[in-house]
Formats: sequence, C-alpha cells, structure tokens
Amino acid sequence: MEHEVIYDIIFAGGGTSGCVAAGRLAMMDKSLKILILEAGEHTLDKPEHTQPARYINHLKPGSKTVSFHVSKPSEHVNGRATVTASGRCLGGGSSVNFLMYNRAAASDFNDWETKFENPGWSSKDLIPLLRKTETYQIKEDEPTHGYSGPLKVSYGGAYTKAGRQFLEVAAQYDKERGSTHDPNAMFECNVYGRWPKWIDSETGHRSDVPHHFIYNQRDNKNLHVITGKTVKRVIFEGNRAVGVEYVNDIISNPDSDRSIFVARASRLVVVSAGAFGSPAILERSGVGQYDILKKHGVDVKVDLPGVGENYQDHQIVPVPFLASDDADTLDALFRGDEDEEKEQTRLYEKGKGLIAHNGFDSGIKMRPTKDDLEVLGPAFRSRWESFFADSADKAVIWLGVGSCYLGANTSAPSKYFSAIVVANYPESVGSVHISSREDVNAPYDFTTGFLNDPADVTVLQWGYKKVRELARRLGIYRGEYVPENPVFPNESEAKRSHDRSPVDIRAPDIVYSVEDNLVIEQYIKQRVRTGWHSLGTCAMKPRQESGVVDSHLNVYGVKGLKVVGMSIAPQNVGANTYSTALVIGEKAASIISAELSTEDQSD
Repeated sequence: MEHEVIYDIIFAGGGTSGCVAAGRLAMMDKSLKILILEAGEHTLDKPEHTQPARYINHLKPGSKTVSFHVSKPSEHVNGRATVTASGRCLGGGSSVNFLMYNRAAASDFNDWETKFENPGWSSKDLIPLLRKTETYQIKEDEPTHGYSGPLKVSYGGAYTKAGRQFLEVAAQYDKERGSTHDPNAMFECNVYGRWPKWIDSETGHRSDVPHHFIYNQRDNKNLHVITGKTVKRVIFEGNRAVGVEYVNDIISNPDSDRSIFVARASRLVVVSAGAFGSPAILERSGVGQYDILKKHGVDVKVDLPGVGENYQDHQIVPVPFLASDDADTLDALFRGDEDEEKEQTRLYEKGKGLIAHNGFDSGIKMRPTKDDLEVLGPAFRSRWESFFADSADKAVIWLGVGSCYLGANTSAPSKYFSAIVVANYPESVGSVHISSREDVNAPYDFTTGFLNDPADVTVLQWGYKKVRELARRLGIYRGEYVPENPVFPNESEAKRSHDRSPVDIRAPDIVYSVEDNLVIEQYIKQRVRTGWHSLGTCAMKPRQESGVVDSHLNVYGVKGLKVVGMSIAPQNVGANTYSTALVIGEKAASIISAELSTEDQSD
C-alpha cells in the first residue's frame, strides 16, 4: 500500500457543490490541507468545457464527461428504460450543462427551513450566498443579484430569432401574463422574459466552477485534486469517519490496475458525488437501508432508510419544429459544419456569436389561470391546492424555445427550433441504490418514478398544448418535425402536419377531441425524458422523516461525515439545478468554516 497522506478534509467527488465548498474553504484558510477525489477528468482550458455551445457533445454516445444511468423499465413511460446523464468530470454539471441561469423560487428555500425543519436554509439566508457567487452583467442594482462574484451571468453572444419572436408572440397572444426584465428575481413568476445564461459577456466563456474556484488557486499547495479516482467507501474508526478508500476509474483510465488506495482525513470527510454517487458511497460504507445493505453483503453501520430514496428530477418534453432558412440556430454547429464553424469561431474570438450561446433566449415560469385549472381538471386539483395555491412564486411548468434540434437525428440537414415543456415539481419520485458491494462500476438499481402520478401526465399535456400554440405563431415556423410530434387522426382538427407557415396571431386555438388527448398522453409517455436535474437522495430532513443529513449536513448516526450537493435537497426546486448546487456549496463552506473555527478555539 502506498504511503497514506493525511488531509484535513477529503471531498469524495469533485462536482459543482463539492468544488465550490472546497474552493471557498481553501480561499478562507490556505493552511487547510484539502483533497478532492474525482472519477472524471480535468477540464482546464478544454474548449468542450469552456465554449458554451459545445454542451451537446457531452451527451453523445461514448462521452466520457458524463455518466449515463439506465433506469428500470416502467409501464408509466410505455415500458421504456429511460437514461439520465450526470456530470463525470471536475466541476460536474457546471462543466457540461446547458448553461441555463434559472433560480429556485424563494418559497422553495423557505420550505427547506420550515417544512423540513432546517434552520438557516431560508431564502433570507441563501440569497446573500447566491449574490456572492455571481456577477450579474445584465442590469445593475437588482436587489437579488450579485455584482462581484466569480461566475458571470449574461445573455450570451447572440439573440436568436426564435427567442425574440417567442417573446413578441407571447406579448400579443398571452396578454394575461405579461412580461418582465428579470424572470429570476425569485419572488414572482408567470411572466415571460428573456433568459440569462451562465456565460461571460466579455469572453463568451462558460461560467463553470473549476476555472473560478479551483484552477485559479493553483498556487495553493494545500489544495489537492486527483482525477480518475472513484471513491469506494468511507473508512470509520468507531463512529467517526477518518478517511476513504478509492480505486482507479476504469472509464478515465481503462488500463489501470484495480488496487485500493486510502486517503486519511483528520477533521472531516465530505461525500459530494451527486444524487447517484453520494448514496452509493454511503451504502457501500454501511450507511443506508438495512434490507438493501444486507442484500448486498454490506455490514450495517447505521440503519438509515432514507439513503437513496426521494429521487427527484424535472420531467421534460422537447417538441421539435422546422425553422426557416434565415433562422439562426445551433444545428450546423451541432453537426460540425465546417463553414459554420469557421464563421462562428471568428465571432467567438470577440466573445460573440452562437458558440458563446446555448440556443435558449426566452421562456416563462408558468402558473395556470382559472380557466387553465378547469382544463387541468380533478387529476391536478389536489396537487394545486396542497402545494401551489398558496405559493405564488411556484411555477407549475417552464415553457420556452431553443434554437436547435434536441433529439436523436442530429445529422438531419435542416434548421430547427425546439419548444420545451418542463414539469417543475413532479409528484412522482424514484430511488437510487447500489447493486454491488464491491464493484463501483456496477449499474445502479435505479427507478426514476417518471409519470407514476397521473397529475404529472396532466401537467405535461397542458404544457404541450400551450407551447404548441406559441410555436406555430413564430415567424420562423415552417411546420412540425413529423417523426417527433404526435400523430393525430387524419380527420382531427389537431392534425397540422401539412402546415408549412405560421398561423395568424389571432387564429383560434386548436380544439382537441377525447381521442386527440389520448394521442397526446401516449406521446408524452413515449417522449418524456430527464431534465438532468437529479436530486434528493440524501435528503436534508428529520431522521424520522427518512432524512439522511441534518441542517449542518451531518450524516445521522456517525461523526465527521457530511454530504454536500443536490442530493441533500429535501424537495424539488422550480429551476435548473446549477444555481441551487452553487448555493449549497457556498452554504456548506460557511457551515464547515464555522465548525472548524470553533474546533480551533476549543483546542
């Protein structure tokens, strides 16, 4: 066995929250000896990570920068086994995501404090940390935004016709909802707006975590990052975590040996391996549901039934449409067109153009009107009354358009735009558990829970109809991409596959028959997919309510062990999860720093 180096703190996983927490702690106290162990590779100055439009490459078959998790087949999604990707490189999702600047509702965090008994996690506590992380380049003096943080927020290097026209159409077609200059102020929703991105307006670069929290501290000799290493389990002495066992990652290093390495921590072990990796590390360490641990031959350290449960995600239905020849889309870049690459690279040298963009320029966090609630019907009524009605900042869905095709047939030589429907707070939940005690690469025992609750189907049906009406009024609309749209009966008014131009803004809405609604329901079951926003599997809740960590992120039943990351979210948030992952990292750093300071004073 190699010489065991002793660190103050070990981070088991180098994702978004873990890197923020480790980076902040290293900035606060350069004498702290910190180790980050990450299964994936470094991202330093690699164009596929720094250039925003390259995000699509991470989802292609054979990608080594994300892990693809295959769920159990489910009758609720027509017997499909759905695939969910998660980041597997330094920075995790921050290095590979779609760069959407989308913040949780204030009431989401307030729920964390009141509903789940986590003092210090309300919006009042977390908004200052959100502000600390960012530099908001869009508009000065906005009270919930920050202006001196390391991560830049802007509109990116272009403003696409799809995004512009979506807002123009919405202003005329959906006058009841109105518009806003800031759809992410956190205290309101149900208004249309131009959508920001995690992109630096000056350089056009992605605002990721590694380049702004880790790589900028290369002179700190006490901040150690080792990539290509997968943490197997936490080492305990008595009831205290004192280190980790880890192995070479066979995806990053396919020819490496299978030796087990040990790293020791004198003060703290932090499990920060995401909604999949974190519960797996705990379970292999003997912390989890008794029956699951015994099934796989793991000695039970702590019977903690909540580990791996409470899996949540956002359920997404992308609907592709054909776009006009003059539309500015990312499709040619996605296909690797040489002429487009040359032209966009020229623009990118000044931080402009479609490489400095993600294709998403506008959207709305939408709540139903009184008439909409009638359409949604009794399947959604109880969910509305118990969860949404008294929280005016909670949106039921997110609707928007992307200036690109988001499907399997990426070689199709056309221009597209995609209308997106996102269920923000699905009722359905799933679970993630290990399938092997020893094999860290064994597939997870994974259930998404997608559409298990009928209310989720109803929400997505309503959203599809809403976004379809908006899409077919856009000036760039040139018809449906038939292979990936619902197939309505020939005699149905809903069958519009022959349309090749936009309808008038005053055109009546499509009327759907009972048979049409069944077609849409089947389409959703066949089409729904992950939002890549996995969370909740090590929930920060009371132990008696299947919680895994307390409000200080301590794992119940042991000492010297915390979990940091989206896995600790006790409940979904109505937004892409990057912003929330950042604030969890910031909050973790402040908690850990305060505890270390107290320890130092007591020594």
